Amino acid sequence: MNELRSRPAPLTFRALAAGHHNSYTHAQREGVSQIKQKEGTGIKRVNINVPTELHNSFKASTAARGLDMTVVLLEYIQSYVAKYGSTTPLKKGRLV
Repeated sequence: MNELRSRPAPLTFRALAAGHHNSYTHAQREGVSQIKQKEGTGIKRVNINVPTELHNSFKASTAARGLDMTVVLLEYIQSYVAKYGSTTPLKKGRLV
């Protein structure tokens, strides 16, 4: 019974989050890789919001055909630009 009293109380989640997380957080970040940017290739990254169901369907559809989502999107963008060109002046600011 004395053994139980001499042990420190286990840390709660709040206690862990309050300051005992440095080594764990660091260990998690070691495996995270950064997005590799190709220097000097003129590549621009585009982020878009897509409904989850549409994203999942698109991903499954491209994977079923052995295609990469990026390649399919690039082909679509190229065909769009070929069809409509870039002659229309764009308004400054964010389009909705």
